[in-house]
Amino acid sequence: MTTDAQPNATDPLLQPLTIKGLTLKNRIMSTSHDSGMGDQNHMPADAYKAYHLEKAKGGLALTMFGGSSFVAPDSTWTNGQLDFSTDAVIPYLQEFSGKIHDAGAALMVQITHLGRRSEALSRNWLPALAPSPVRETLHRSTPREMDRHDIDRVVKAFGEAAYRCKEGGLDGLETMGQGHLIGQFMSPRTNRRTDDFGGSLENRCRFALMVHEEIRRRVGDDYIVGHRYCIDEGMEDGLDFEESVKIAQLLERSGLIDFFNANYGRIDTFLGLAVDCMPGMEAPIAPWLQAAGAFKQHVSLPVFHAARIADIATARHAIREGLLDMVAMTRAHIADPQIVNKIRRGEEDRIRPCVGATHCMGPTKPTCIHNAAAGRELFWPQAITPSDAPGRTVVVVGGGPAGLEAARIAAERGHAVTLFEAATELGGQIRLAAEASWRKDVLGIADWRAAELDHLGVEVRLNSYAETADVMALTPNTVIVATGGLPDLDWLDGGAHCLSTWDVLTGSPTGDRVLVYDGGGRHAALTAAEFLKKVGKSIDLVLLDEAVAPEMSYAERTIWRRRLAEEKIAPCFETRLVRVTKVGNALDATLQHELTGERHTVRCDSVVAEQGTQPADFLYHDLRGLSRNDGVMDVDALIAGRPQPTGAGEGFDLYRIGDAASSRNIAAAIYDALRLCSAL
Repeated sequence: MTTDAQPNATDPLLQPLTIKGLTLKNRIMSTSHDSGMGDQNHMPADAYKAYHLEKAKGGLALTMFGGSSFVAPDSTWTNGQLDFSTDAVIPYLQEFSGKIHDAGAALMVQITHLGRRSEALSRNWLPALAPSPVRETLHRSTPREMDRHDIDRVVKAFGEAAYRCKEGGLDGLETMGQGHLIGQFMSPRTNRRTDDFGGSLENRCRFALMVHEEIRRRVGDDYIVGHRYCIDEGMEDGLDFEESVKIAQLLERSGLIDFFNANYGRIDTFLGLAVDCMPGMEAPIAPWLQAAGAFKQHVSLPVFHAARIADIATARHAIREGLLDMVAMTRAHIADPQIVNKIRRGEEDRIRPCVGATHCMGPTKPTCIHNAAAGRELFWPQAITPSDAPGRTVVVVGGGPAGLEAARIAAERGHAVTLFEAATELGGQIRLAAEASWRKDVLGIADWRAAELDHLGVEVRLNSYAETADVMALTPNTVIVATGGLPDLDWLDGGAHCLSTWDVLTGSPTGDRVLVYDGGGRHAALTAAEFLKKVGKSIDLVLLDEAVAPEMSYAERTIWRRRLAEEKIAPCFETRLVRVTKVGNALDATLQHELTGERHTVRCDSVVAEQGTQPADFLYHDLRGLSRNDGVMDVDALIAGRPQPTGAGEGFDLYRIGDAASSRNIAAAIYDALRLCSAL
């Protein structure tokens, strides 16, 4: 039990909130976000509904969906936005709202027009619109200035979309202001008009008022309509806090809206998204909570807010101190949709933590770096249930993310599990990953699983380098080798002269001038380069790829680009390290440009070469001949979530997962374990 836990009757998080005729059963919600799960017709189909249904089953009061759902055909991106510009969405909404209501939660959506954020060269190939022709850096469209016909058409489209929300049985909706068309009219940075829609604060708010008046005309005064609102754009010539408060008070006096969903910062650049709007691991917990609380002092409507509110103590503080009326734990619910149920059961310490890795903002969104079932609810369980035939003896070798997850799930299935780990601590490569100054929270992936293994009664043998005899002494039915990988330098001519990123992060000495080669596109080489620069080394950073960190989410890529710029490390792109030669006490690194084939040599004191790992699968190969399945994984069964075929005769089945199979990442290692062990 966490020290901040309270009895349910007095817990501020579990108190109801009534807005108009809707009573929300507690103060915890998930905000609208672009999950990328809309079907090819941009409708919320089965996978989309299942994703939100798990949150409802988990006990939260309100789940909002459809981030940036478009109201008009010139407000589109290439991703999984939902289409609220057609009546075809209504039956989808009716089924969706019915399922969420049956699970005891409320359901709302975000509707919007993207304005200059629209992609003019995708989907409908229509010009982007905006109050003024100010180009956005992020989405790259050069918008056309809206005339009165455009304004009237878009206002009408908002009203029609709102009507579809009501007909679909949704409990309410929010319009999106921050950086979108409504906000573009409000902000002096993007509104340079001199007519009735520009100039003064009142004129810049005219479009927002027209939109909400039309919405009210279509849905009536009893329907809940909120506004996701930027309380401070945090940039020169944008909306500051003082003017944002004045606009909010004007909107409140209009009587057209029922709540504010408070956002902070700009979203027209990758840095704005990664740092202001959706801050990740580099940012402190709840960086804009105090600003949202200050905003709440100036308005009387309920205030919602989301921005890295990742832990229950912070969420409870936000409600107890009156900083918010509803606390939004959006990414936290991707990590663990059972948050509220665990609070009610007094199991806060068992909540899977959101570590802020922003994997959920990457190409496989909304999957979580350490909750592989997120976004895959149609295929994989969020809650592991006991096997119909428990009683296997399972041996897991390796205490990195793959082994920890395999042991956890096997134990949840009711099997007797023993885990061997050669190191003195659990975590594997996660321990090295946390050496980066901004990535320490990644340790939560290992620490949560270590605590779960203790709760589940798994026997953990630390400082135990398992050999064949150790495994066989336990008479196992199933052996899972998750021994990870070792730095790969064998590919390189002269690799014996090089250091790995592991060497650097565990304290191996280098000379003053160090060439760091990144042939992998992940965190390791960048972490080593930053670490070495901070201790005073001169760094040459050479990247095989055309960009920094291409295997990471855009947020992580953006943070790394900024950190490299701050350290004045200028990468050399699209260049391959082909040879390292020892010359006296120095090294010559031969580099070849990927496009031209031109070669040149850099002399340095040390070379750090990174190109992933090779499987440390010695034990796996030793055990293959003793296993009854020859260590073979049935790939079709793995993908489908079916139990692996059991080998003939007595003995054990053998599998390898994570980096012991192939060099990948934490998310892949944990997904391996989920697919194998949830059917064990």
